[in-house]
Amino acid sequence: MPAAQPGHRVVAVRGTQAVRVRIDGRPVSSSDRPVLVYETGLPVRYYLPPEDVDLTLFEPSDTRTTCPYKGEASYWSFRGDEGTDGTAQGHPDVAWSYVDPIDAVPEIKGYISFYDDVAEIEVTGAPPETPAM
Repeated sequence: MPAAQPGHRVVAVRGTQAVRVRIDGRPVSSSDRPVLVYETGLPVRYYLPPEDVDLTLFEPSDTRTTCPYKGEASYWSFRGDEGTDGTAQGHPDVAWSYVDPIDAVPEIKGYISFYDDVAEIEVTGAPPETPAM
């Protein structure tokens, strides 16, 4: 596991905003039960309950990463639609979740977050108060 850095913080806060996620123009998630994760040096991430994600559009990946602040992440790949050649036009490892996060962030257990360079993430509504970092 990578070493923790002094002063680095991770704070998870339950929110009520409407979060909609699309990949390649296709809706893949809609939720009003996000957990917002604020982490030093990173943009806020929205973690969504798995029942609010259309998991039929994804398949589990073999990819695993370890974060000293959240634990071991498992990844999901977007299957996408079949191209004209019959192969899926998906995106590997576009979403991740922590099945067993460390004790500091139990709110994200099993919730799914998406990379915003592949997924279009639309958030409406007032965010919770930003925690002091």
